[in-house]
Amino acid sequence: MSDLPRKAVTRTAKLAALPLGFAGRATWGLGKRIGGKSAELVAREVQQRTADQLFKTLGELKGGAMKLGQALSVFESALPEEIAGPYRAALTKLQEAAPPLPARTVHSVLQERIGEDWREYFLEFEDTPAAAASIGQVHRAVWHDGREVAVKVQYPGAGEALLSDLAQLSRFARLLGPLVPGMDIKPLIKELRDRVSEELDYELEAQAQREHAAEFSDDPDVVIPQVVHQADQVLVTEWIDGIPLSEVIVEGTAEQRDRAGQLLARFLFSGPARTGLLHADPHPGNFRLLPPVQDAEHPEEEGGAVGSWRLGVLDFGTVDRLPGGLPRTVGNSLRMALEGDAAGVYGLLREENFVKESIDLDPDEVLDYLLPIIEPTQVEEFTFTRGWIRDQAARIADPRSPAHQLGRQLNLPPSYVLIHRVTLSTIGVLCQLGATVRMRDELEEWLPGFLADAADAADAADAADATAAAETGEAADPAEAGETPEEAGEPEGETVQA
Repeated sequence: MSDLPRKAVTRTAKLAALPLGFAGRATWGLGKRIGGKSAELVAREVQQRTADQLFKTLGELKGGAMKLGQALSVFESALPEEIAGPYRAALTKLQEAAPPLPARTVHSVLQERIGEDWREYFLEFEDTPAAAASIGQVHRAVWHDGREVAVKVQYPGAGEALLSDLAQLSRFARLLGPLVPGMDIKPLIKELRDRVSEELDYELEAQAQREHAAEFSDDPDVVIPQVVHQADQVLVTEWIDGIPLSEVIVEGTAEQRDRAGQLLARFLFSGPARTGLLHADPHPGNFRLLPPVQDAEHPEEEGGAVGSWRLGVLDFGTVDRLPGGLPRTVGNSLRMALEGDAAGVYGLLREENFVKESIDLDPDEVLDYLLPIIEPTQVEEFTFTRGWIRDQAARIADPRSPAHQLGRQLNLPPSYVLIHRVTLSTIGVLCQLGATVRMRDELEEWLPGFLADAADAADAADAADATAAAETGEAADPAEAGETPEEAGEPEGETVQA
């Protein structure tokens, strides 16, 4: 029997207590104000109690409840400070730790999945987990060949709990509004549900991690631990030491924050270009800031310039497969927007179904909607701050603003859903870091279509391919064959949400 609370009635009751508890505390707060306490003091106390309950419930349940908590934690920087403050510490805890499973449960999983002789694989095995996440926890160990390793053990019943939680949370999405004001939670929950089967499959995760580790093996800036062993519900990888990004956010130096931010942006854009895969779980718990490689000629010096700190990347359970890298449309439209080509941007958005055929928008208004969002790409370097992202969130979320009205008419095609969330999540982490980043450098290096010359060359190559296909009587894609996206089997998109 699993120690992970799995009974639907129990889990549903705990999740239902979140919004009900918030309502109860609001009533309690009203009584306190009537009793003479200041509104500000009572509000702060109510928010702190809510944050404590949020962490306790999501952390204990693990599964989909904790998965949602981790996803929300990267967006806290977009909330007003008076709301974000009490939640920040509670949500940040979800990025690194959760109440652990008992050792006996971990041992039984290892025995069942690796074998009765599982202990012979290890010279040492620490029963106390080094980290715990939504569907599994990590134990530090020493492999039989002497390598330090991280042993990721999936919670028994994690799949059942994950699906059950996300189904319940979807029903409660509107009631959860007071916990995270200004955020539409339902689309986020839907996207998390769509990725459940992949995240539970450690074989897929091992494959994705191996591909990244091979590509980045000699990279001076990004470190991917090698896969050592993989079995059903168990994944063993090399251990990497470093400062968790959540700690850099709280107490890192300015140099560390900037370096971490630059490398995070670099990994976001270079990963798909180099591996055809997008790491799709960019919360701070999955990254480490590693010290510089020690100079063999000067071993007494612990590393050199701060700029040579490296980024360690963990957890490849959720990836988006992008064989050609990030879509060229992203780079082309971004370049055109920076050039002020409203008609060109609008045309691309219509081609890719960001604007449906039934919708007619003013291209200049669409450009005005986009320009504040892409501000970090307009300058050589940009300092991401909580204030900046709050301003963007407020502009788009305010029902009275033109940006809100226009945003509701835009569509997010299915193939862009995960790219959209990963990009927003990464920006959220950059704002938590308060990092100054040379974003244009990364876009010019890694984003297809962002540089005009490269885009023109690619367009010429595409045209040549189309001509060759026409001459042989073959269509280059479903659209050229006269098929609509629907006829080709592409599902309908969804409305873009702030």
